[in-house]
Amino acid sequence: MRRIGLAFWGLLIGLSVLWFLAEPSVFTASAFFPFRAQMIQYTGVLAIGLMSLAMILALRPRLPEPWFGGLDKMYRLHKWLGIGGLVLAVVHWLWSEAPKWAVSLGLLDRPQRGPRAPVEGVIPQFFQGQRHLAEGVGEWAFYAAVALIALALVRWFPYRAFYKTHRLLAVAYLALAFHTVILTKLDYWLSPLGLVLALLLAGGVIAAVVTLLRRIGASRRVPGEIVALQAYPGVRSLETEIAMAPGWPGHKPGQFAFAMSDPTEGAHPYTIASAWNPDAPRITFITKALGDHTSRLPEKLRIGQRVTVEGPYGCFTFDDDAPHQVWIGGGIGITPFVARMKHLAHERGQGRAAGPSVDLFHTTAEVDEGALARLRADADAAGVRLHILVDARDGMLTAERIRQAVPQWKDAGYWFCGPAGFGAALRRDLGAAGVPTDSRFHQELFAMR
Repeated sequence: MRRIGLAFWGLLIGLSVLWFLAEPSVFTASAFFPFRAQMIQYTGVLAIGLMSLAMILALRPRLPEPWFGGLDKMYRLHKWLGIGGLVLAVVHWLWSEAPKWAVSLGLLDRPQRGPRAPVEGVIPQFFQGQRHLAEGVGEWAFYAAVALIALALVRWFPYRAFYKTHRLLAVAYLALAFHTVILTKLDYWLSPLGLVLALLLAGGVIAAVVTLLRRIGASRRVPGEIVALQAYPGVRSLETEIAMAPGWPGHKPGQFAFAMSDPTEGAHPYTIASAWNPDAPRITFITKALGDHTSRLPEKLRIGQRVTVEGPYGCFTFDDDAPHQVWIGGGIGITPFVARMKHLAHERGQGRAAGPSVDLFHTTAEVDEGALARLRADADAAGVRLHILVDARDGMLTAERIRQAVPQWKDAGYWFCGPAGFGAALRRDLGAAGVPTDSRFHQELFAMR
């Protein structure tokens, strides 16, 4: 989480410093309308900078994933960049429009403009000739971006509609990029600010084109075929086993992938619930009926159906140097731990060291005895100490209950997957008890919108 903040605020501060270096006259502005022109430029640079990085992250680049701690963290940054870009775009628009309203109401005097200086040079003349078009295109693109980002933030908006409308942001971005190139002061392009802005815009434009062509993650897509389906009605979950075609690079327990069974729905992210065995190249997903798409999967999926799997992604891979690990899976958040237990069971069967000792806490509001029996069998095979807590019967899991059940809690590494608020409460309570949560509490932020 800290690195998400570093990236977000680092970009804002970095662009601000570069802008102040390119526009030192802002410190000596004495009249409102010249200052307004400078603020329009400043807020526009910040807004397009955030939007550009958001577009680049939409490509799911692999290079920065280890630094952020997983694609889930990068998607959280993508979300905040979108929100930040939206807020700054609104401020940019207000700097442009609000003074006009104030003039029409008599609250400000209309600025006195003298004759325009002649524009010399082919490029400046071209830019001058495109200003009116760029202003109109930018205004309508701004309105479209506001509507599309607002829809993306509405949780009840169906995923199928979200998948289709969110891609239109790429069109709005291309229009805003044109608006930026034409209306940014020419002097800026000859400064370090111009170089950074050009790189961001180039990356954003490439990302927008890739998005519109539906080529995000294309090189990491591998076809597969559904070979088994197992429903667990008590917990409203479906286990899907997929035989992978050659090309899947393998995965670590705890990673996730994007699976697509219906092109009209697009690809959905699911945590992989199986260990990788190249001799039997199969992947298992466990999905819970939490939304419009996942609720329909039992009726839509069938054995023999072709699917596409993209990945793997994520850094929730149980890599730490702690002598003991505490795993906490809330509800469907048990999935990465199932994959890890299958991996540990395979390692034990091969006579290899299984790593640190483990306590696994699974807390659930729903019960399916078949699913719990499978979980117990996996834990026994992996040598994992399992604690099952049913909310109505056992009450809520707290950090205090974990400390009472795990003698090694002070030296343990903690791996959490489940509701974000639940994880935040555990992190806070364990930190207050002395656990260095910045380095030893690992939480997957499995929310892609």
